[in-house]
Amino acid sequence: MGEVRNILKFFVLAVFFSCSGQIEPFTHDVVNGFTPVKHQGKSQLCWAYAMLSAIETEHIMRGDSVHLSVAYVAYHLRNDQQAPTSGRGMGITLIRLLGRYGIVPFQSMPDEETPAPQWAFMLGAEYTPLEFAHSVCAPDEYIALTSTDEQPYGEEIALSLPDNWTQERFLNLTPDSLLRLTEQAVKTHHGVCWEGDTGDPGFDWQHGVACLSLLSPLTRVSDDHCMAIIGLAHDNAGQPYFIMKNSWGTGNDQQGLLYMSYDYFLRNTISIVLPRSIILTNSK
Repeated sequence: MGEVRNILKFFVLAVFFSCSGQIEPFTHDVVNGFTPVKHQGKSQLCWAYAMLSAIETEHIMRGDSVHLSVAYVAYHLRNDQQAPTSGRGMGITLIRLLGRYGIVPFQSMPDEETPAPQWAFMLGAEYTPLEFAHSVCAPDEYIALTSTDEQPYGEEIALSLPDNWTQERFLNLTPDSLLRLTEQAVKTHHGVCWEGDTGDPGFDWQHGVACLSLLSPLTRVSDDHCMAIIGLAHDNAGQPYFIMKNSWGTGNDQQGLLYMSYDYFLRNTISIVLPRSIILTNSK
């Protein structure tokens, strides 16, 4: 689609303030394709924006561009008796809702003022929303991961979080394994959804950087935001960062993107959703 774009290029330098307060250059190592940055406004639907963005990236990198409608998700969420009135959820919640209600292309329902369509059209083909959802996200294609030392590693566990109202289970990994698999997924051009704490003092949205600072607390992290991961970068010292695509519009210094250091990721991640094939490939 003409609207699908990539505003970054490989090995380009971006300059902004680091957590130390110094100007820090970043070199892009991997930048996967992504659809335009959106603005969730006052909604609590960051999880839907982030997970749909991860699915979009997955297809763009396969050469099969799709652009999906958050408004369609919002419509069905309002009518789901199980859903909280806040509209909150997790990245993996979106996968469950795709299986329940389907999805349509962005142009079929670009905003919540547009009536929810009964059909989805793509490349001359006609689908029901459920058929279209299965074409862009096969059952069991994605898996949710977490890392907590309060439960056994290597097992699927329940996370007792208010946002996990669909009662999904998460594969519990060591922190290093979670980081390694996430990095490998991005490096091999897969879509990834991140969920975690953006209340850490090291999270600087305006400058587009998140890394641990001297003020970062040691308290339990909060489940307060989701973003898609669309690339990898490093700074002048060789320290690695994930490139995040946010849903707060393009008003920050990085046009809606953010650089998250690996140490921030390790400290503040609640959950990762990525293709199950990454687990299978890396378990051999």
